[in-house]
Amino acid sequence: MKFIMSLIAAALVASPVIAAPDGAKLFAEKTCNACHGPKGDKPLMPNYPKIAGQNAAYTEQQMKDIKSGARNNGQTAAMKGVMHLVNDEEIKAISEYLVKLK
Repeated sequence: MKFIMSLIAAALVASPVIAAPDGAKLFAEKTCNACHGPKGDKPLMPNYPKIAGQNAAYTEQQMKDIKSGARNNGQTAAMKGVMHLVNDEEIKAISEYLVKLK
């Protein structure tokens, strides 16, 4: 039994820690900053939303809806072109990053 516990402990120590995606890094890498500004508060176009400080659940759902096509209007055209670049985990990380911005 002691041997098995030692193996389990060794496996836990040796296993790589899976880090959560970095929302700030993703915001820049996935080109969100190009349209919404480096800190999400200075959109490129006046009809693009300021997303800094926005409710995380709201932005997450908006991104998922645009990606799936559930939200489909003229305002979503630019977003549709990049939503294939992010998965659900990354969408969540970006949303959690945005809520922290002022």
